[in-house]
This record gives sequence, structure tokens and C-alpha cells, in this order.
Amino acid sequence: MKGYIHVYTGNGKGKTTAAFGLAMRAAGAGLKVYIAQFAKGMQYSETNALARLQDSITVKQYGRKGFIKRDPDEKDIQAAQKGLKEVKEIMCSGDYQVIILDEANIATSYNLFSVDELLDFIEAKPEGIELIITGRYADPRIIEKADLVTEMKEIKHYYHKGVKARKGIER
Repeated sequence: MKGYIHVYTGNGKGKTTAAFGLAMRAAGAGLKVYIAQFAKGMQYSETNALARLQDSITVKQYGRKGFIKRDPDEKDIQAAQKGLKEVKEIMCSGDYQVIILDEANIATSYNLFSVDELLDFIEAKPEGIELIITGRYADPRIIEKADLVTEMKEIKHYYHKGVKARKGIER
């Protein structure tokens, strides 16, 4: 089966959720999924749920706790770059049919790794691998490389009324 490149981007809610939904669908069809989370280093309800499917879905974080609330430092950069290299090897191993780079677009936006490094990753994708890249601020060159691009557009969000992220809904 030919694998395609998906990009889920935009300022609206649901990019990671869409990617994780695809991971569940793939696992249900007997495919093995590897999810690499960049710029995330905390436990989330969705990672807790996917831990129950560990025979089919592997989730690994290449970020540090609290990153989004501060500027990245050298340790953040090293974690992301090490992660991208590690996931490239995993992708090329043939052990997984679906690779998800969650928040990889954010990682390029924060200069954790470059757009060129992400493009090199895409170029290394074997023919049969489905690759999903999520995060705001997708670079136009990443969008150009993709076969499917979905932009999540915020129309209205209760966050602007002071509603904090709720366990099981936003986190």
C-alpha cells in the first residue's frame, strides 16, 4: 500500500486529536503506529489511553515538561534533534506502517530543528509509510510536500473566556 503525507495545522483545536484518531483506526486495522511527540514532555489523557494499545501503538515524547511556557533552551533543542534522528531510523526500519510527528511544525517554529531537517525526514520516508505531521505554523514547503493538508481554523473557543484546559477534554 502506498503511504501518503498528511499535515494537520492551523490555530484551531483538534490537530493532535485527529492524528491520534487516525492512529486508533490504523491499530484497529492491524497496522503498527509510532507517535513521536515534540515540545511535549508531560502526561496527557490521550497518551494514557494509548498506553493500553501498546502492542500496536508506541508513543514517545521528545520534549521536556513545561517547554511551551518558556523559551526553548539547549536541552530542548537536543531532545528534539535526537528525537527526529531516532524516529527517522525507526521509520526506515520497516517496523511501523504509520509514523506521527506530533507538534513537529511547532518544533520548527521554535527552531528545535529546522524546516530543512524536517524536509530531509520527509524525503527519507519509505514508499509504504503513512506520515502525519501536526502542529501550528506549518511551513509552506512542508505543505507543498504533503499529499493531504487539513487546517484547523478556530472560529470560537471558550479558552478566551478564561476556561482552562480540562482533563479528558483538552489535556
